Amino acid sequence: MATVLFAPITVRGTNVRNRLWVTPMCQYSAENQDGMPTDWHLVHLGSLARGGAGAVFAEATAVLPEGRISPQDLGLWNDAQRGAFARIVDFIHGQGAAAGIQLAHAGRKASTYRPWDVRHGTVPRDDGGWASAAPSAIAFPGYEPPAALHLEGIKEVAAAFAAAARRAVEAGFDLIEIHAAHGYLLHQFLSPLSNTRTDGYGGSLANRARALLETVDAVRAEVGPDVPVLVRFSATDWVEGGWTLADTVIVARWAAEHGADMADVSSGGNVPAADIPVGAGYQVPFATAIRTQAGVPSIAVGLIVEPQQAEQIVATGLADVVMMGREMLRDPNFPLRAAAALGVEVPYAPAQYLRAPMGRRA
Repeated sequence: MATVLFAPITVRGTNVRNRLWVTPMCQYSAENQDGMPTDWHLVHLGSLARGGAGAVFAEATAVLPEGRISPQDLGLWNDAQRGAFARIVDFIHGQGAAAGIQLAHAGRKASTYRPWDVRHGTVPRDDGGWASAAPSAIAFPGYEPPAALHLEGIKEVAAAFAAAARRAVEAGFDLIEIHAAHGYLLHQFLSPLSNTRTDGYGGSLANRARALLETVDAVRAEVGPDVPVLVRFSATDWVEGGWTLADTVIVARWAAEHGADMADVSSGGNVPAADIPVGAGYQVPFATAIRTQAGVPSIAVGLIVEPQQAEQIVATGLADVVMMGREMLRDPNFPLRAAAALGVEVPYAPAQYLRAPMGRRA
């Protein structure tokens, strides 16, 4: 049986075997606060590639040390980190999947404790923390206030994204994603709730989008014309007076004009008090709006947990690709199980596991 979900897709010359991809998911597991991927990341990402996903994305990876969400975040600000990523990319490719990486800067949400730590909020300096920076000196509630970035600092961030993208390509990554969602630095620039600047990076929508578009420009110039560049957006802040879907449609179109190939569409994260109507596929309409109104290929995320649900999203044109997170954590073999549930025979089920067919329990 033919399905769209398990049809290949080509993004700027990169062929991906299907449209069911693994979303970036922070593991907070770098040791020694050095941003280096470890055996945990090899096994975690490698198992997801072995499980049949089309593309596997490494977690939000900081482009500067001060851009980490936590001291245990991964980084790609030096060549040693690039070398450590290369063996992971090689294994992902060996399983037939494309390798993606999400490049990020946490801005005012940097230097925080891991989610499972008994402590919360900003990590103090004597415990390995550091000062954060943001568009404006407005604290994320519960965190220390950031310093407002000066103009040179904004340029340095764009250059750091470009340098990290170059290292990612050198490590073998096929797809580069710029993180402009979930309340991190580039989202902070976009939203009037976190950006009250009065210079060329604040005020109007065009000004608030400037930092993102300059980052897209810098990354595209660094990686050249052949490497796919994606942007993750939060389509709305879910708060009155904040970033909106209408804004996202416009800026996604601008990002595409600057060289971005796809929009990965999530929501929220910039304020903690948002009233979000969470439910099955609740963010899919945002991806559809970007695809239809902005004319930009889109990726749908958010509580997509069933094979038929994922198939319906891509088969009816609601999005070009589905990314899944929690369901992949629960079952790294979900793509192979989804193929079996949809009646699709895929040629990349591991031969070592053939005695346990994914379509039945016997």
